[in-house]
Amino acid sequence: MTHRFHPTTLREYDIRGIVGETLGEDDARAIGRGFGTLVARAGGKRVAVGYDGRTSSPMLEAALVEGLNASGVDAVRIGLGPTPMLYFAEATLDQVDGGIEITGSHNPADYNGFKMVFQRGPFFGADIQRLGEMALAGDWESGSGTSEEIDIADAYVDRLLAGLAGGEYRIGWDAGNGAAGAIVEKLIARLPGEHFTLFTDIDGSFPNHHPDPTDEANLADLKKLVADNNLDFGVAFDGDGDRIGAIDGTGRVIWGDQLLAIYAEPVLRKEPGATIIADVKASQALYDRVGELGGNPLMWKTGHSLIKSKMKETGCPLAGEMSGHVFFAQNYYGFDDALYAAVQLISAAHILGKSVTELRSAIPDMINTPEMRFQVDESRKFAVIDEVLARLGAEGADVNDTDGARVNTEDGWWLLRASNTQDVLVARAEAKSEAGLGRLMAQIDTQLAASGLERGPQAGH
Repeated sequence: MTHRFHPTTLREYDIRGIVGETLGEDDARAIGRGFGTLVARAGGKRVAVGYDGRTSSPMLEAALVEGLNASGVDAVRIGLGPTPMLYFAEATLDQVDGGIEITGSHNPADYNGFKMVFQRGPFFGADIQRLGEMALAGDWESGSGTSEEIDIADAYVDRLLAGLAGGEYRIGWDAGNGAAGAIVEKLIARLPGEHFTLFTDIDGSFPNHHPDPTDEANLADLKKLVADNNLDFGVAFDGDGDRIGAIDGTGRVIWGDQLLAIYAEPVLRKEPGATIIADVKASQALYDRVGELGGNPLMWKTGHSLIKSKMKETGCPLAGEMSGHVFFAQNYYGFDDALYAAVQLISAAHILGKSVTELRSAIPDMINTPEMRFQVDESRKFAVIDEVLARLGAEGADVNDTDGARVNTEDGWWLLRASNTQDVLVARAEAKSEAGLGRLMAQIDTQLAASGLERGPQAGH
């Protein structure tokens, strides 16, 4: 027996597709067979499995477990919950050798996919491509594994609360009808302070707003909740609970790099001189702040799997991305957990003795663009970046090519990179003045035009 995946589904960081079009039960079964085979060949026997609130998730979960069992591997089924709860299960359960969450993350309701961890480490890139090669060749172990269901929600909430340093605040929580909803309810029942919730009922059709807190339009309900109730701050989660969004008491968004600047101070108090990692889209103000606090700022590639790998390599206690993935390895497991990040925001305000609004106000306001995404043919996206880098090199520009082209000028910086997960180019710019921002955007336009592209309609997520 062999299987061929749709060419668009095996991505850099996960497996993702449109259910019924590019992703279905046979794919889930083949993923189980392949992943189970890799676990078995590494001497393992058990894999933790969880799923998000999408309507297609139970069907895909059942097929995945069939595939794992057919490769001779046992499935430990933790049920419906956020991706970080699956990561927690994989990190803490005895004799578990990997984990898979069925999730479409922050994508539209008709999408779904799989995020994987293998022997306490990320599973991405060549690992995911290997599943495709094994499926084509039918290179699978055979056996008859077992399936058991366990409930770890309360243990997970216990662990989240163990990270709380203290502090009583009035907080708004927007679960966006995503998989974190039930955990949010359990968590706030035990947190000190006063808590107001939105959309904690899990609904895979996302009837209230799209579950992506990095798009400010999706924070409108949370802003209203905070304003109407005069709350201290608000937090929001994406569809599978691994990305956080936040606003202060005045309704200002606290972007991913700004959150990292807040978290960095208590982390560096415990671990002076530590490396703190952020992705190439992060503000220069963050890197400067980490330096001021005595830390070692490190710019790295975008992508949760890439960041996690770099953290292990450098022994870094804290990392984050503009997209709201925050990774705590100090007193935690090093994976991206938006619920833990919310608890740590409470802790940071308490430890630093300032309100979240004051902490946000202390971060210098730079003039920058949001993340801009432009559709480009899949076959062209990396080639365009190579062309841009070649031209910039010939011009003698000040370029960081860690992930695409991040170009420093007297006005500030601009970035152009290829998305690893979609057929888009991503651009961002940050300047000290509006006029400077205009000059940076003109440089992006010049480079796009030189490669036969223009900054046309923006692509969605």
